[in-house]
Amino acid sequence: MPRLTNNHMRVLCFICAIAVPSALALNPDQAMAAADKVKVLYHVDGKDPEVAKYALALINKHIDAEGGPDKIDVELVVHGPALELFEKDRMDAEMTKRFDQIIEKGVKAEMCQVSMKAFGKTIENLAKGFVATLHPVAVKRIADLQQQGYLYIKP
Repeated sequence: MPRLTNNHMRVLCFICAIAVPSALALNPDQAMAAADKVKVLYHVDGKDPEVAKYALALINKHIDAEGGPDKIDVELVVHGPALELFEKDRMDAEMTKRFDQIIEKGVKAEMCQVSMKAFGKTIENLAKGFVATLHPVAVKRIADLQQQGYLYIKP
């Protein structure tokens, strides 16, 4: 049997380091589902309630157009003056209905941490379903999502 050199061992270790975790991470059905899922980022930052309602309607239509919530991963990132539109005590019935619909369909709604601080609000002041952005600055979070392959839509 031939003897393996140090270079051969390095190559073999590298291949194992890449191939084994990849093979264990997903079964073929999971890998196919993850690859087929559309990833979309909707961005709302203005104070016009009609634009925010339009964005929520677009999200609902987009989910339906893709074939349902299991075919699309939607992130809604809100910041700046738009924060006030999503305060639970100030939202009108139409806005609340549209927001609740997207949350029920699995949309992840994130509110900018910096905006909450600037407006003196907490997650508890906002419509049920919001979480704080993973990065305190919303624009950084938006850039991160785009790096992860999310398509950017700004109504």
